[in-house]
Amino acid sequence: MTSTTGMRTHLCGELRPEHVEARVALCGWVGRRREHGEHLSFLDLRDHSGTVQCVVDGSVDVRSEWVVRVEGTVRLRPEGTVNPELPTGEVELTDCVVEVLSEAEPPPFPVDDRAEVDESVRLRYRFVDLRRPRMQRNLRLRSRVLGAMRAAMVRQGFCEVETPLLWTPTPEGAREFAVPSRLNRGKFYVLPQSPQIAKQLLMVAGMDRYFQIARCLRDEDLRADRQFEFTQLDIEASFVTERDVQDAITVAVVEATEAAVGEAPSAIETLTWHDAMDRFGVDKPDLRFGMELVDLGEVFSATQVRAFAAPCVKAVRVPEGAALGRNRLDGLVDRAKELGAKGLAWFKVTSDAPVALTSPLDKVLSDAERSGIVSATGAVSGDLVLVVADEWRTACEVLGQVRLDLGRPPVGQGERRFLWVTEFPLFDGTDEDGNPRSAHHPFTMPHPDDLDLLRSDPARVRSQAYDLVLNGWELGSGSIRIHREDIQRRVFDALGIPPEEAEARFGFLLGAYRYGAPPHGGFAVGVDRFVAVLSGEDNLREVIAYPKTQSGTDPMTGAPKALSERALRELGLRVTPAGD
Repeated sequence: MTSTTGMRTHLCGELRPEHVEARVALCGWVGRRREHGEHLSFLDLRDHSGTVQCVVDGSVDVRSEWVVRVEGTVRLRPEGTVNPELPTGEVELTDCVVEVLSEAEPPPFPVDDRAEVDESVRLRYRFVDLRRPRMQRNLRLRSRVLGAMRAAMVRQGFCEVETPLLWTPTPEGAREFAVPSRLNRGKFYVLPQSPQIAKQLLMVAGMDRYFQIARCLRDEDLRADRQFEFTQLDIEASFVTERDVQDAITVAVVEATEAAVGEAPSAIETLTWHDAMDRFGVDKPDLRFGMELVDLGEVFSATQVRAFAAPCVKAVRVPEGAALGRNRLDGLVDRAKELGAKGLAWFKVTSDAPVALTSPLDKVLSDAERSGIVSATGAVSGDLVLVVADEWRTACEVLGQVRLDLGRPPVGQGERRFLWVTEFPLFDGTDEDGNPRSAHHPFTMPHPDDLDLLRSDPARVRSQAYDLVLNGWELGSGSIRIHREDIQRRVFDALGIPPEEAEARFGFLLGAYRYGAPPHGGFAVGVDRFVAVLSGEDNLREVIAYPKTQSGTDPMTGAPKALSERALRELGLRVTPAGD
């Protein structure tokens, strides 16, 4: 860790008792200055590695956040003055000579983790905010993650290749940032949402195993887990199965986790998309807690209660949830309706034997239904059972979200539970013209058993796609790709993309398939989300050096800004008023 340069011999945070009697030189920022009369001053000197106390004879004219160089001798702190909260708390620098390298105005907020500071102020003065220990930890953890991922991919035989940042528009153009061409007026590049097509062409080119720490951009509304710019570990490999790709990514994320937090995660489980939805109600389950969804179809198979006469009846047990008051329960009912359910039934278990339930619906249940609810869910006295009856997907999704609302631990709490989710539907819903929409992207290979359903029943087609999930966060997606022109055209046709549009947009890809495309597949890990979970942050802005606000602005630089009229003319652009 020692950083020996012409100006310093050590970092502030690495001094320990073994350095006693050594003459050292440190550089950093003044954290605090304390004067003891006219004859003694104390400085807390800080750099990214930590803080150390410096004892100066006489007064010293420095202020908070001034940049200084201190030369002194390491000694043990006098008895009774040891600071157990500092790693350097057993030692201090004495006989100090202080050289001011740079003066500073008073900072806009304290440079420590004790003060709560408005985020807009933090982002306006991001260069000060990044000095805070929390931000230093997060960015250095991010560096360890990236270093471990890169090393893991190289060791597995992947070749690092950089793909273009200026790319061609795709059908999803509304989500892409457009870049006007000065040399080809009226025409545009786009900034890539991913290197998807470029890396597939690398497989056609015989690169065999590609990876890249890729910068990608997407013009979508921002939120806690989404930024315009994002970084991903992007890979592609030829002659591979789904398992081969998953194994390669598993090596990378396991080693990155160990490099970041000092311990490897437990074995990564696998669930199909259908099983994930059926058991947890979401396609990115958080496995750190139970409360799995339970099917009550048999319990209510002959019910006379209209509320439960539905294609699917799902329940979730809330341990000790019987303590919830009526206002909270009414709020859960409203939440279920907000999520799309017709309603939500609740049952407080007040006795195990004989079974006793408290609920507005208790009196209309049969004894068999009453005992069936308790038996199927494993509920005991003091628990709460929540039930939704609806179509299968609606019942699962509503209860899945309620499960998260009631039981999900904070981001940094509990163990790190990775999960592979496989066999996603190839299509998810329809567009405004009634055509199926790709669940992942249009280059995903359909499941071989479902190819005949592409035209007759596209909603039932499974894909060879897979997601990696960590504690309920989707870290990334991948798939086996379509490598045959005839299958790609069939998928385009199912999506409602006519041949002439497919040729205009993807002719270079379809043409490449005619020159010998190997079977291939790949994946992309979202580095920002991965680092956020590992560092216990619930907002990506805390693990990115220079993020945008939720409105897409940068308070530090003032971006985005207007271009000059001259620049607009050179690009052949004209800015029109909003609404034109």
